[in-house]
Amino acid sequence: MTVPRLSRHAETRAGVRRPAYLAQRHGVGIVHIGIGAFHRAHQAVYTDEALATAGGDWRIAGVSLRSTDIADALNLQDGLYTLLERGPQGTQARIVGSIAQVAAAAREPGATLAALAAPATRIVTLTVTEKAYGLARGTGVDPENPAIAADLANPRAPAGVVGLLVEALRRRRAAGVAPFVALCCDNLPDNGSLLGRGVVDFARRVDPGLADWIAVEAAFPSSMVDRITPAPTEATRALARALTGCEDHAAVETEPFSQWVIEDRFPSGRPAWEAGGALFVDRIAPYERMKLRMLNGTHSMLAYCGYLAGHAHVRDVMADPRLAVLVGRHLAAAQATLTGVDGVDLDRYASELGARFANPAIAHQTYQIAMDGTEKLPQRIFEPAVETLERGGDVRAFAFAAAAWMRFCLGRADDGAAYALRDPREDQIRRALAGAGTARAISAALHALPAFVPQRLAESPAWRGHVEAALAAMLADGMKAAVRAEAAAVVG
Repeated sequence: MTVPRLSRHAETRAGVRRPAYLAQRHGVGIVHIGIGAFHRAHQAVYTDEALATAGGDWRIAGVSLRSTDIADALNLQDGLYTLLERGPQGTQARIVGSIAQVAAAAREPGATLAALAAPATRIVTLTVTEKAYGLARGTGVDPENPAIAADLANPRAPAGVVGLLVEALRRRRAAGVAPFVALCCDNLPDNGSLLGRGVVDFARRVDPGLADWIAVEAAFPSSMVDRITPAPTEATRALARALTGCEDHAAVETEPFSQWVIEDRFPSGRPAWEAGGALFVDRIAPYERMKLRMLNGTHSMLAYCGYLAGHAHVRDVMADPRLAVLVGRHLAAAQATLTGVDGVDLDRYASELGARFANPAIAHQTYQIAMDGTEKLPQRIFEPAVETLERGGDVRAFAFAAAAWMRFCLGRADDGAAYALRDPREDQIRRALAGAGTARAISAALHALPAFVPQRLAESPAWRGHVEAALAAMLADGMKAAVRAEAAAVVG
């Protein structure tokens, strides 16, 4: 029996929730850059709820910067896809209809700029990972970043994220069209301000007048997003097929929990995202710090330790009682650095995170979380460590996480198996570690990476001592033994 491809006309099995609106009656008002699994599990779902509740021309034109496969899959399916919400109590399937079409930028470079410059586009959302922006921390763009340098050399035909935004804004200004709101949804601290500074800085390098217009007229609200979403696999697609009765090459699986906190700055209007549970606030920073330090920081620690201890998934880490102890310690250390998170019980949040990590239905790979460490550790590990150090607290939990990352940077498991770091500074890390065989030498080399470890930490004997002691144990006895000893020290 032939299984039909998911589409507007395909019938799905009973019990599968479908969009509560006619998608074709709603125009496109949002362009989303980076239409990967996370967007399909998060922002697109909130938009689906907003369309069902309040309507409006808020469907999404997606942009895939590299892959053509997801564009082809979604376009063949009228933009529809299956969302699988997987929890300990079972799996629920729903069809999401908020995506109108998808452009593959590598194949259709003009289509991306046309969508961004279209007068109907009022919001541009982005999930492209931290490294894709090419930003220098706090100052604007990094002109030595290859993507930024290429777009600065040819700003009218950009391929990178910031270059695309600037050229689209230039076209809108020339046509007398108001700028779109650019809403960053990546795990960057104060992500809206950071993106805004990058866009204005890039524009100033090519057209100072354009930069002044963007600085005055454009809005870059910050947002905090949270939903654990593993990369889809053939098993994901098989489960979607079993539950819906349709072939779906864009199916995505995720946990039941979802959170979106957004600065409410949308001069040209916005969807009713609150229908899906989004929270609009005046100050996003406390929520960002909470998530980056408690969820993401703990994720990084358990990913490096877990992967090297032989645990493929986060749920496997939580099933290891010794690693679970270290997860609890890291959550507590991160929580101790937080204040003023209105409406959030941090003790409850920590408990919920432990339960979410342990969700047996979610196969979130530790190796996936471990990628891009040099982009993630500064805000997830180093910033709370500095604050802890300055108030006289114990930085051992953060130092253990940093040591686990340094051990991961060696690129080989305890059994000698090699793996790729998948880090934008991988070549630089390998050069720095050439000839470094001891914990002290490895620590010194990685602490010396430019613009990485804060000087306050790098010069702290207490921090360096904890890092090097933990790293020495990992090198001498292996990660499993080092985790066992560290957990024993925690429980006393």
